[in-house]
Amino acid sequence: MKSSFRSAVVSGMAALAVLGVTACSATAPADQAKPGSSASDVSGATQSQAPTPTTDPVVFTSTPAADAEDVAVDTRVTASAQKGTLTKAWLFYTSKKGNRISVDGTLKGGAWTAGDLLEPGVTYTLTMEATDADGKTTQTTKTFHTANLTLDDQVDVAVSPRDGGTVGIGMPVVVRFDLPVVDKATFEKHMSVTATPAQAGSWYWLSSREAHWRPKTYWKAGSKVHVEADLNGVPAGGGRYGQLSQTSDFTIGRSLVAKVNLTTDQMDVMINGKLAKRIPVTGGRPGFITRSGVKVIMDKQTNITMKAETIGLKKDDPNYYADTLVKYAMRVTNSGEFLHSAPWSVADQGHRNVSHGCTGMSEPDAGWLYSNVMIGDVVETTGTARPMTMGNGYADWNLSWATWTAGSAL
Repeated sequence: MKSSFRSAVVSGMAALAVLGVTACSATAPADQAKPGSSASDVSGATQSQAPTPTTDPVVFTSTPAADAEDVAVDTRVTASAQKGTLTKAWLFYTSKKGNRISVDGTLKGGAWTAGDLLEPGVTYTLTMEATDADGKTTQTTKTFHTANLTLDDQVDVAVSPRDGGTVGIGMPVVVRFDLPVVDKATFEKHMSVTATPAQAGSWYWLSSREAHWRPKTYWKAGSKVHVEADLNGVPAGGGRYGQLSQTSDFTIGRSLVAKVNLTTDQMDVMINGKLAKRIPVTGGRPGFITRSGVKVIMDKQTNITMKAETIGLKKDDPNYYADTLVKYAMRVTNSGEFLHSAPWSVADQGHRNVSHGCTGMSEPDAGWLYSNVMIGDVVETTGTARPMTMGNGYADWNLSWATWTAGSAL
């Protein structure tokens, strides 16, 4: 009996223990949660740890992209930064001679822009520096390679007057190209002329290989002129690009205008608006009429041998003349007109025209003129019916301003 009772008691206690365990494992109401715990903790959900504050890294961007190949030479390199501020950029390449060539640029508004287009067939290195939101400085370097071009793919450029020179008031700015320019408008946008004092002017394309710039009227004496042909890498059309950029700074000298009247056979040399000297001259006889119009001194030479062949005369022509040494000669056309000393025609000078087209004068008068004129001085010839033509020397001033500006590509 005791044994049975004990068994019953043990069994009862075991049952109560089971019931107790069951009761303790029941979900407690939210308002009965343990101190320091939350409802989500009670449900078994994991609480997130608060993130540690971080600064986003700077993201550098550039044109062209890093490791780009065959980049066109008319690409303008740019650099910028996101999630930071770009503070510096360096661009350079190593020339085929092994020289390190740096490219200048401008940093503005958080973006850097190269000041020049690209050279063909070289590897460029671009280094960028920026600061992040915390003011920390970071750098990155990228490289890219430009497309190869042959000399036939590149247009060379030459500018005159030469840098540092002094020329007369009629001298145009002349830009010549070794290969034809198809896209004249794009080239012209990269060619500029500025003068002090300022003077209105325009470009005129004589051909696909030559463009001139002149002011509306003769240059003001003493002007300072700056020319930029910023053509390196600029598309010339036809798959060609400008080979390099050129600049020139020159000065306009005093005003000199030689007024040649072939009706009276006199030349009045005006310096700064005043008559400096009146010189008897002779012009071209019938069949060799001297051209009327505005001419410009193109070149000066002493002791030059003039040949009849240069104006198309053969030995069996009755107008042929033997090689003649001329002491003072000033060229005014491509076709062979000069102002020059002609001691053999002194008796005709001031009276009649007997030359083969040149304007002749005595040797002393030619020597005086030679010592007083410079390249770019103006020669205004009147008295004949034969006009100057464009392209025959610097005939630019014979076009009206409206016609001249119509010759611009823009």
